[in-house]
Amino acid sequence: MTQEPFDVPHVPEVYAAPAVQWYDGEHRRHLAFGREVALHLASADEPLVRSGPLAVAGAGDPAGRWLVVPAGTTPPGGNGALGLLMGRGVDADGWQYTMLAGPEPGPLPILTLDTATHAAVLRAAEAGAGWFAGNAPIRRIDVRAANVHGRWRTAAGGPDLLLTAHYDGVGDHPGLRQPAAADNASGVAVVLEAAAVLAETLPGDVGLAVALLDGEEAGALGSAHHAGRLRAAGAAPIVINVDGAGHLHEAAAVEAGGPAHALLAALDQAGRHTGLPLVAGPVASDNRRYAAAGFAAVGIGAGMAGYHSPADTPDRVETATLEAVARLTVAAAMMYTSSLIGDRR
Repeated sequence: MTQEPFDVPHVPEVYAAPAVQWYDGEHRRHLAFGREVALHLASADEPLVRSGPLAVAGAGDPAGRWLVVPAGTTPPGGNGALGLLMGRGVDADGWQYTMLAGPEPGPLPILTLDTATHAAVLRAAEAGAGWFAGNAPIRRIDVRAANVHGRWRTAAGGPDLLLTAHYDGVGDHPGLRQPAAADNASGVAVVLEAAAVLAETLPGDVGLAVALLDGEEAGALGSAHHAGRLRAAGAAPIVINVDGAGHLHEAAAVEAGGPAHALLAALDQAGRHTGLPLVAGPVASDNRRYAAAGFAAVGIGAGMAGYHSPADTPDRVETATLEAVARLTVAAAMMYTSSLIGDRR
């Protein structure tokens, strides 16, 4: 196994839990970080608590006020406001979804409130009542990332299979552990198990490599870096990427890109062979970077309950789903290579 480092610039980091409370004219409430309040990626860094009256964005003088942005409204610029309050949905476990890739920071602190809290704060602002106090401790840092590569077998005239999965998560927040078990420790486990099986069963002239990728959550930068190096070297791997094998619902999602018609046909055949239903659906992951580089690539995703939140814990990853996606990956690789060997004959 070898490491291949690369730079990831301007990664958002929440370096302290925001201290947020508000008053509706009758009751003072402290908001729970990660659930009722979170940091917007376009937020300016503001470590100090700002306190002031509430107002509705676009109505009246914004100076010295926290502006509540109604749903569907374009957030305003600066104009002396203390900050912006935007609504955001929560997942089934009550957590706001954490992201690393998004817009550049703007001039104001921006907090996201769960939809129920946002509606209550908006009502108070419309009534001209209450106040809000909060800060936005979020900064951008440059980090050093690294892909991890391993080659089981060198291609000897046959196709070169590349199994990929990203091993990075969205990171922890102060006081909030985000384990990243389904997204994407489960995909890493599937890829490594499939590689161990395929190393013993693939035809002798077929190559086999694994890439465990960093920087996927920051814009799939690890796969972009790797795909660029492969293309520059004149390589032409067949890529199977697994992003999420934690909780199978009714079917696994599959997305194909690049010259992947034969690979997609093999995957469809493998799904029928293993009994795993497949459905065409978005797999917005590293497979897209390899496809954009001109390689045949498919992405497989099989559920990630609670992902990008503290709810993405190991106990929620289903063993049956891990096994099903691993069998699918192995079968697809075997059927694809067998079809190529048959064509050559």
